[in-house]
Amino acid sequence: MGSEAAAVIPSLVVQQSFAELEKQRELITSCTLLWKELSNHFSTLERGLEIKSEALRSKRQSLDASTGHALDSLRRRELSIDAAVGLAIAKLDERRAAAVEALSATAAGGNELDLAEKLRSLCTKMDFNGFFDLVVTKRKEVELLRLELPEALANCIDPAKFVMDAIAGVFPVDKRRVKSPNDLGWACVLILESLVPILADPELGTVRPLVTRNIRERAREMAKEWKMGLEQHGVIERVKPPDAHTFLQHLVTFGIIEKDDKELYQRLVVNFAWRRQMPKLAISLGLEDKMEVVIEELISKGHQLDAINFAYEAGLQDKFTPVSLLKSFLKDSNKATSTFEDHNSGGQTTNYTCRKEQSIIRAAIKCIQEHKLEAEFPLESLQKRLEQLEKAKVEKKKPSGGGPAAPANKRTRASNGGPMPPAKAGRLTNNVHVSSPAAPAFVRSPSAHTTYPAAAPYPYDSPAGHSVYGSRSPPVIRDSYGYPAEVGPVALGAPYHSPPMSYPVYGNYNPLGGYNNGVAPAYQQAYYR
Repeated sequence: MGSEAAAVIPSLVVQQSFAELEKQRELITSCTLLWKELSNHFSTLERGLEIKSEALRSKRQSLDASTGHALDSLRRRELSIDAAVGLAIAKLDERRAAAVEALSATAAGGNELDLAEKLRSLCTKMDFNGFFDLVVTKRKEVELLRLELPEALANCIDPAKFVMDAIAGVFPVDKRRVKSPNDLGWACVLILESLVPILADPELGTVRPLVTRNIRERAREMAKEWKMGLEQHGVIERVKPPDAHTFLQHLVTFGIIEKDDKELYQRLVVNFAWRRQMPKLAISLGLEDKMEVVIEELISKGHQLDAINFAYEAGLQDKFTPVSLLKSFLKDSNKATSTFEDHNSGGQTTNYTCRKEQSIIRAAIKCIQEHKLEAEFPLESLQKRLEQLEKAKVEKKKPSGGGPAAPANKRTRASNGGPMPPAKAGRLTNNVHVSSPAAPAFVRSPSAHTTYPAAAPYPYDSPAGHSVYGSRSPPVIRDSYGYPAEVGPVALGAPYHSPPMSYPVYGNYNPLGGYNNGVAPAYQQAYYR
């Protein structure tokens, strides 16, 4: 019995020992897992702290650099103020002496002066009315004006005040007692642009115009008056393009851009994007961060050529590739022309679509050449198609059979199967800076984003006739730089069968006489010069 009991007792002890060891093993395993979890947690915290620390170091370095740049800018501004004051004082006596000399020369009978001398003389004498009238009468010499105006304005005792006095007769509101049908916004824009280098800070450049507090406040009041007129007379889409352009250039020239008005600036830029200076103005107005939105909006509206110009100005041509936009332009034009031909018939329609196709091809060629895209988008096919259209036009003019050819400028009556255009384009006096045009008729294009006027002219071609003139050639309308007027956007692309319709969204403005009778204006080829 004793031996059996002795044999049983060690077995129980062993089992208990094993059970205790199992408990210890489980405890060790649990501790190990807990340690791993704590270790991983602390490692994660450590990595997070390192990342945050690195971010803080990077921000501190950025802030140090920014602070250093700001301090340097402040030092430069301080130096520029001293330099500007010294420069102004140095020039004051000089300009006074020049003014006396100019008055003496006028009294002595200086009527043989050339344009540059006349401009300088008027600026020296601070004769802003004579200066503005001279600029207006020399519209055909706009290139010479652009070269001479900055030098002439530099002779003014107070260039900023002189320019505001000069344009005050027509901007922000046309105050002339006798109003000519010609819009003078081009002259205001040209003068304001010429003033920019004159007001540039000696150290900071054009970023900081040197104007006195009184001049800046007066410029703000003029801008405020224009905005009030906009609210009273209509919506942005009905603003005359030269007026909107003058307003935006006025803001940039005198450095009175308001952050709260950025949305207004963006809407104006988009609505008048077809004007050549608008991409640069958009940047100057502080819309750099909105350029992608602006370009996307232009594309959605079917204004691909405008989008190309904005993309190049903003350095976004890699994101908005010009070649793809040009192809889209031509493709959408094909749809627009097909829709137009489906709704119209007759000989006039054929001539009309032929002219439009020529215009759209010339616009595409001009855009390609301006941005040097020949390698990516060869011109041979476009140029060949232009030659074919020109030959077809010559063949059309030849008389058929034995009868004499019908005069090209006769109006076709509706009973003959073609549209009968009005005999004369309606004109309005430019007595306000916002007008209310008649609503145009529309033909809906298959394109989802484009609406085309039923009888719009072909946009880009200068020789193309306006629809209100029938087959006759319209009068040449010049833009703010003496080129054919840029008074309307263009429909997107054209195939080589027929051209597209132009867009009505910018109103029916005629720079020679306000808005015409409900037909959208031509978008001239000179835009791409």
